[in-house]
Amino acid sequence: MTAMRSRTDTTDPGRTHTGHVAPTDLTDLTDPAATARLTVHAASGKRLGASHPRQEGPADLRLVPPALAAWATAAVMLHTPPGLVTGTVIAALLLAGVLLTSRNRRAEPGSEGLGSEGLGCEGLGGAQVRSRVSGAAVLLCIAAAAGSAGLHGADLRRGPVPELAREYASVTAEVELTADPRLTRPRAGGSRMAPTAVLIEADVRKVERARDGATVVTRAPVLMIVDARSARSGTGDDGQERARGREGESPWLRLLPSTRLRVEARLAPAAAGGDRFAAVLRVRGGDGPKTVEEPSAPQRLAGRLRAGLRAATDGLPADARALLPGLVVGDTSRVTPELDEAFRETDLTHTLAVSGANFTILLALLLGPPGLAQYAERRGLASRLGLPLRTTALLGGALSLAFVVVCRPDPSVLRAAACGSVALLALATGRRRSLIPALATAALLLVLHDPWLARSYGFLLSVLATGALLTLAPRWSAGLRRRGVPPRLAEALAAAGAAQAVCAPVVVVLSARVSLVAVPCNLLAEFALAPATVLGFLALGTALPALPVAKALAWCASWPAEWIAWIARTGAALPGAGVDWPGGWAGAALLGALTLVLLPVGRRLLRHPWWCGACALLLVLLVVQPPPLTRAVTGWPPPGWRMVMCDVGQGDAMVLAAGEDTGVVVDAGPDPAPVDRCLRSLGITRVPLVVLTHFHADHVAGLPGVLRGRSVGGIATTGLEEPADQARFVRRLAADRDLPVTRAVAGERRRTGGLSWEVVWPPPNTGHAAGAWPAPEPEGPNDASVAMLVRTAGLRLLLLGDMEPPAQRALARSPAAGRLADVDVLKVAHHGSAYQDPGLVSRLAPRLALISAGRDNSYGHPAPSTVAALRDAGAAVLRTDRDGAIAVLGGEDGGGELRVARH
Repeated sequence: MTAMRSRTDTTDPGRTHTGHVAPTDLTDLTDPAATARLTVHAASGKRLGASHPRQEGPADLRLVPPALAAWATAAVMLHTPPGLVTGTVIAALLLAGVLLTSRNRRAEPGSEGLGSEGLGCEGLGGAQVRSRVSGAAVLLCIAAAAGSAGLHGADLRRGPVPELAREYASVTAEVELTADPRLTRPRAGGSRMAPTAVLIEADVRKVERARDGATVVTRAPVLMIVDARSARSGTGDDGQERARGREGESPWLRLLPSTRLRVEARLAPAAAGGDRFAAVLRVRGGDGPKTVEEPSAPQRLAGRLRAGLRAATDGLPADARALLPGLVVGDTSRVTPELDEAFRETDLTHTLAVSGANFTILLALLLGPPGLAQYAERRGLASRLGLPLRTTALLGGALSLAFVVVCRPDPSVLRAAACGSVALLALATGRRRSLIPALATAALLLVLHDPWLARSYGFLLSVLATGALLTLAPRWSAGLRRRGVPPRLAEALAAAGAAQAVCAPVVVVLSARVSLVAVPCNLLAEFALAPATVLGFLALGTALPALPVAKALAWCASWPAEWIAWIARTGAALPGAGVDWPGGWAGAALLGALTLVLLPVGRRLLRHPWWCGACALLLVLLVVQPPPLTRAVTGWPPPGWRMVMCDVGQGDAMVLAAGEDTGVVVDAGPDPAPVDRCLRSLGITRVPLVVLTHFHADHVAGLPGVLRGRSVGGIATTGLEEPADQARFVRRLAADRDLPVTRAVAGERRRTGGLSWEVVWPPPNTGHAAGAWPAPEPEGPNDASVAMLVRTAGLRLLLLGDMEPPAQRALARSPAAGRLADVDVLKVAHHGSAYQDPGLVSRLAPRLALISAGRDNSYGHPAPSTVAALRDAGAAVLRTDRDGAIAVLGGEDGGGELRVARH
């Protein structure tokens, strides 16, 4: 066994203590790293050499070109025709053979001895030989990657599944799950929320066609989609929420990888491009999954451990209950869309995707700090237990395997485990660790094993972040320490800055947004990540034998987890948390070029503390955006605004000024983030009332954004609670915040501050069998919209919701019709659709017509005929898809003066 060195031993094994080279080290004369170490010792001027020399030598980058070549080849060859794949493999092998054969012929003449001539020949040709060997290695990796990608791509084309998918055939299939089931996030799709579905990755092993009953044994990767109605499996009307794991759990979500099921489904083609599925399997029927074969023993154990961790966190506050399973094993089923959005806005999503950070923490517990791994004083748990180094490496390998099984083989988990395993192998063989070759080897092996990782953004971000930590971060940390920054702070700043600089261009491709708070948020979260992870893993390990102990550990871990959630929410709530950026690879290239320009500038600024302080202050002002400063610079919000139509895309959201920091909100748009940004830009912290004109998703789905961090008095809605699922969504949010929900009916009058309004629609009998005001029953939710006549600063504003011609004509005949003539501002119904009543437009004769519509929406809103009719009636027409957010300003004396500002 290789002897362990003490930190006080200043020489390498095999060297004498005089600083001279031992006879057994003659071959090291050709080793650049050995030469570098010898130079360091000799330059010290001491008989025994330097007291603690830096012995790493130059970075070993020999494995980087083969890894990059294999990565690029795999990404290109996955959907390449078989003939081209075969040609690429043959050509790469032939070229590699030529290079290696040429090297052998050149090496033969000088192989007889080690005389001066042989050494001279080796010196002259050594660089050329090494370049040929390197070129051959790259070509061999290209051949291997092309072959692997070709075989994986062939899986998508062979067998009966792709053909049946093109026919949209109904089948009975036997499938084996390859990943954990996951639930789609709720999102607004026009007037309705997109249906929630359970997504399951699986391999089809047998398929039986419904038309002829023929059964074929095959193996094809598919994506199973189980809609919310099937996922409920008899859980009642609240099944969608139960499927999301809040009040219960769908049986589909409890399935484990390696389980075999028998399902009746319809096949459909997978999306074109880079999808790794031969087809989509749409499962029908709500009877729950029919298990053919139970999962494997390791997966059952992993499932029990994950379930035990969830049970240990059940009694924790909401954020900790959601985050701890994500931090420990990547289980994000309890993370709400709001919290997920906050983590995305602050670039903290890597904490929820189990990555190298988690594995590094575990290895540090076992081995001790990385810099001491081969020393007697390494201080790890294994050292304290007296375990030898190689036994420790084997134990680390077992830990790596358990880590992958429990946390599931996601790209970041595989990369972390593979890199750690290579490093452990270096320990077990007694060789010094080199993390850059370990990372390159991990990427190479993983891409060869699963070429689809070459197209995974998660895998790309994981490798880039790790590479930045290994290459840029040490240099930046050393530079900061030279300028007086404390070592721990310098390391943290360098790590966060390097990872952000390298990963930001890829993040832009996905989100078209650059976070300005990512670095400080990651720095603050870093202090809590290690204790939360360690305590979470301890809770995971003790949940099965001693659940009370696991609950106590989870309670201790909840404090750092809550801290991380608070950082994410606070950072995301800042007005300048991020800036929009061009998406796609063009935007990534632009950001990368800008980063390369700014890095030297930042390096020079570090020499001038005053300039650094000024830049930091400017960044703080840009992120915090104090309202007085923002108003002075941008003119938004304009002083004296009375109403703002927010730009929320294809939906409605308006704010009526009701005093300082106070506003009545009418509708919330289709997404929480835009309406939240709009309210923050206006400085609204108090909302006496939220009026939801009707329950279509493009008006109510953004309600969590209105409630976020604000004092809200109550919610007023229409009486027709359709669609029912959106109405339940609103009532559930109101119940969570203890907000009263009232019904708005015609004739109701309210006032707050200088703002007053009258509800003019719907009549009291809407949604009921009988009432005091005879009116036609609404044909749908649009005709049941709440319409309001608002008075503020001498102006009259009419807000029509999404009323359609039948309701518009009834409104023109209502008791309130006489008060609607010649309004100042009209909020045009239904996003300016062509479905309008011209008689009502003529009666209203507005001075200003406002239309809320999304850019390039698929509905064609607003309709050209509607815009033309409004202009013919003498109205100026403004629309959010072209003008952005629109503010209506009243005169200072309340005399009816009308002004407009656009943001």
